Amino acid sequence: MEFSPESAPELPAELPPDTPREPILTLPGALTAYILLIAVIHLRVLLPPEWEDWTVDVFGFIPKRYDSTIIDLTFPGGAGAKAWSFVTYSLLHANLSHIGFNVLWLLPFGSALARRFGALRFFLFMAVTAAAGALAHLVTHEHAVSPMIGASASVSGAMAAAMRFAFVKGSFLSFARGDVDADAAARVPALSLSRALRNPKVLAFLAIWFGVNIIFGVGSIAIGMEDANVAWQAHIGGFFAGLLLFSLFDPIPREASDAAAASY
Repeated sequence: MEFSPESAPELPAELPPDTPREPILTLPGALTAYILLIAVIHLRVLLPPEWEDWTVDVFGFIPKRYDSTIIDLTFPGGAGAKAWSFVTYSLLHANLSHIGFNVLWLLPFGSALARRFGALRFFLFMAVTAAAGALAHLVTHEHAVSPMIGASASVSGAMAAAMRFAFVKGSFLSFARGDVDADAAARVPALSLSRALRNPKVLAFLAIWFGVNIIFGVGSIAIGMEDANVAWQAHIGGFFAGLLLFSLFDPIPREASDAAAASY
């Protein structure tokens, strides 16, 4: 059988050597730094027990710290802790399982958000959603003395924010992404809030997310944390903050609504 150049099958064109293709699971620098910060802070468990308890009391979020109407209690950290603990509690975790559970959810959603926002916006967003979660916990646990710790409110905020663009064609949950690198998948035009709340995929995700949190809350289920309850009100506070405040942080211009909604 003869073979000539004319009869050879056409091969796909190669990408130019200078065209980067970053795998979708490669962590952006901002998220890597955030996870490393949590890991380094968790080394507090190596401290003597009284010092470890002190760090939780000073940097954990304690609702009773803001209430002096029932019991006269003095907490370490003074007035400063009333401010910084709205954020610092989110960097403390009970154990490695607690960290692992939060990191597991951050890998897809936090990665996409960090690529889209850039480092500065990403860190500020995580702080704002942490504060929103603390506020929701304060409102629902006004007299609680037990400290709340963990990044779950910020993780919930990142998941909610990612929903604004995750299902758009070419993004990381569109299932029609094709051969698109991770940065491109994270920078597709986002849906407006009203269109996002009419997207069946977004609504299904919201239903599942709220259902899981209701189960955790009603059943007092704590994954990987003995004798601890899930602060599901803080999760919801962070989630709503991420969903509603996304546009204030998003640097990517939205295209015409019809173009963005073409992936429904």
